[in-house]
Amino acid sequence: MSKSSSSPAFSVKHRGPELVTPAKPTPRESIYVSDIDGQQSLLFQIPFIMFYPARNPPMKGKDPVMVIKDALSKALVYYYPFAGRIREGPNQKLFVDCTGEGILFIEADADITLDQLGHAILPPFPCIEELLFDVSGSSNIVGCPLLLIQVTRLMCGGFIFAVRLNHVMADSLGLVQFLKAIPEIAKGADKPSLPPVWNREIFTGRNPPNVTCLHPAYDKVTHTTAGLEEINMESAENLVQRCFFFGPKEIRSIRSHLPPHLRSSTSTFDVLTSCLWRSRTVALELNPHETVRLSWASNARINRALQVPAGYYGNAFTFIAAVSSAKHLCKNPLGYALELVKKKKTQIISEEYLRSFIDLMSIKKRSKCDTSILSLVVVDARAGFEEVDFGWGEAVYGGVTGNITFASIFSRARNSEGEKGIVVPIWLPPLVMERFWQELQKMTHEAVDDSYSQKYKRVPSKM
Repeated sequence: MSKSSSSPAFSVKHRGPELVTPAKPTPRESIYVSDIDGQQSLLFQIPFIMFYPARNPPMKGKDPVMVIKDALSKALVYYYPFAGRIREGPNQKLFVDCTGEGILFIEADADITLDQLGHAILPPFPCIEELLFDVSGSSNIVGCPLLLIQVTRLMCGGFIFAVRLNHVMADSLGLVQFLKAIPEIAKGADKPSLPPVWNREIFTGRNPPNVTCLHPAYDKVTHTTAGLEEINMESAENLVQRCFFFGPKEIRSIRSHLPPHLRSSTSTFDVLTSCLWRSRTVALELNPHETVRLSWASNARINRALQVPAGYYGNAFTFIAAVSSAKHLCKNPLGYALELVKKKKTQIISEEYLRSFIDLMSIKKRSKCDTSILSLVVVDARAGFEEVDFGWGEAVYGGVTGNITFASIFSRARNSEGEKGIVVPIWLPPLVMERFWQELQKMTHEAVDDSYSQKYKRVPSKM
């Protein structure tokens, strides 16, 4: 279930960097981002990576660097805001200055084959800083290129495509939409099949704003457990990373710990996040009365009342939080955590909840989802990165690099046996990580029989 960090060493030779600009003149304008885009929680750069084998004979002899760079320039004609720069206006309002300056592009070569990287291409990835080179002075949110792309050729003829996104511009679904436009154009299309839509006013606050709902994901959590103040989840210092793969067998085992009425009626995402939350809380060994939180990003595109158009590529989600005391989460079986998650999801499907959330973001321009050790933040980035086909076929892995310490981001992956599943990077202090691993072992290897209701007695919560 867990992947070792031991991997073969290799070297990467970089060329560039260079700026790739739109292939044709584009509008010179200033356009505001939404209030969701501009929240403090999204003021960071998020990296993704895709691995491609050399398996398509018609592409033999073609250079992926040139194919991608040429199509990228043409795609930027339609996605021209990406070629601009973020600026800050009055009242901390962010906007895109559509200058057409371009995005950063790096050409590279690595002295390794895809097979040498192992049978299972999963995070953490060796030499990630070489596969997505951090160009000096390029990582600020304001005034810097909004995308950094590196294409690294491998000795076998395959290649690695890595991209770093200024999160203010898009979420994972929006980024994949843009990335899929590149191969469409590379294969001869005149324009993307799905026209991009800006329309950031959809997620801009009402006038006047009116926060009518509670949004606990943005409340600051205080703690009473000794030593927690020393743990900074936004820094890798004093933390270790492990990546966990959950295939069909692991998910079945986790479901076996649920009461019968929840086993088949609940999504894999809800089951897995509930399991991670409970296991992590047990591993932290907290004061029983400590308040803990599970926050997750919920896709707002599915809310029909908002009428989000197809082609919208901005951030379109809200953070939702389930809350419990450490005592009740740890003493109760998994079904307790899952019921908290399911109950919260039914409360936030209304248009008013989403409007209230947007208004909160407009009032508090730098609102931030709590990322302390007491909050597990989960993001589902299974957006189709592996489906981006530049002509060499789909990627054998497409998803996060695993470098974000304060959030556990789900990606699709395959293990060494070729099984499809979900890979989840986790960052925790070393001793906590060992206890967390032990808890997960219980959940994924020890099945519970159907006498569930007689075997467990629920501890009631007053929260």
